[in-house]
This record gives sequence, C-alpha cells and structure tokens, in this order.
Amino acid sequence: MLDADFFRRWMAAAAASVDREAGRLTELDSAIGDADHGSNLQRGFAAVAAAVDKDAAAAPGAVLTLAGRQLISTVGGASGPLYGTLLRRTGKALGEAAEVDRDQLARAFAEGVAAVGQLGGAQAGDKTMLDALLPAAEALGSSFRGAAEAARAGAEATIPLQARKGRASYLGERSIGHQDPGATSAALLVEALADTARAGGAEA
Repeated sequence: MLDADFFRRWMAAAAASVDREAGRLTELDSAIGDADHGSNLQRGFAAVAAAVDKDAAAAPGAVLTLAGRQLISTVGGASGPLYGTLLRRTGKALGEAAEVDRDQLARAFAEGVAAVGQLGGAQAGDKTMLDALLPAAEALGSSFRGAAEAARAGAEATIPLQARKGRASYLGERSIGHQDPGATSAALLVEALADTARAGGAEA
C-alpha cells in the first residue's frame, strides 16, 4: 500500500530528476519551443518538493493536489497548468484514503491524463506529453517499471512525429526529427514514480 509519505518521496524524486535533466529539457525545447521547459519545471518541482515536505497532509490525494496547485502557481507557460492538472485531478480521484494500492493509483492517474488531454485538446500522436503519459497510464495497472518503460518509449517515439499541438506545431514539418520536451519530462515523472516504488519495496 502507498501512503502520503510515498507520494512525498515521489515528488522529491521527480524534483531531483528534473533538476538533473533541466539542461537536456531546455536543449530539446530550444529546437521546437521557447527554450524554457527545463528551467520552468526545475523551478516548479523544486517548489513542489519544498511544499509537500512542509505539509502534514495524511492522504496521498492531498499530497498530489497540493503539488498540482504549486505547479500551477510557479510554472509559466503551458507546462504549469498541464502538469498541475495532471496531479490535481489524480489527487482528486484518489480521494481522502490514507493509503492506496497501485491499481487505485493507475485508475486515478488515468483520470489525470484524460484531464490533460481535455485541457490541451491533444491526443496520442500529436507530439505532446500525452505521447508518454497515455502509454504509462495503461501500463501502470500492471507494474510501476512497465509504466516507466512505456513512458520512455512513448517520448522517444515523438522524434519522427510532426507536432500538431502546442508551440512546436507552429514549425510544421520542421518539428519532425526532434524529441518532444513535454513527453520527455513526463517520462521523467513516471520514472521517478517507478524508482520510488522500487526503493520502497512496492515494485509489484
């Protein structure tokens, strides 16, 4: 079972991963975006890690809801609302339970991913974060590691795609040949979840 402390550790792991990979995310974004994805998420997830560490929320859902609010308030551009929506909707779906299992998290995460699609008007194949999140959500019902691998594969699969949504879509065919930065950061978030599960002995 996964308690509030597990979700705090997940947010801390995500913040550490984004911090390590911020330069790469910005490099990817410089090719097809505004060259600020890494720095924006670095600032946002650092604020998330600090906020959930100080908060005494006893429910996983409350931890994710707080994290989502923090991202919306600290991250500029589209990333803040999109990641904020993902975490807030996932947290809302988890409700007030003190502990949840992986299946419950998978269902809640799928709701969060669907909300991201509704907010951004994107779907699979549009070369967005959904190309990592959708396969991750589907795989999470089976295993944490499977979700991470699906997210990473989904991010890499954006390279040959032409962007149909977001800033990169303005480039048309010039967006082809570049890995989407949003899908890449989404894969980092899911990989941080899998790493947290493995470290806590919840890899099943």
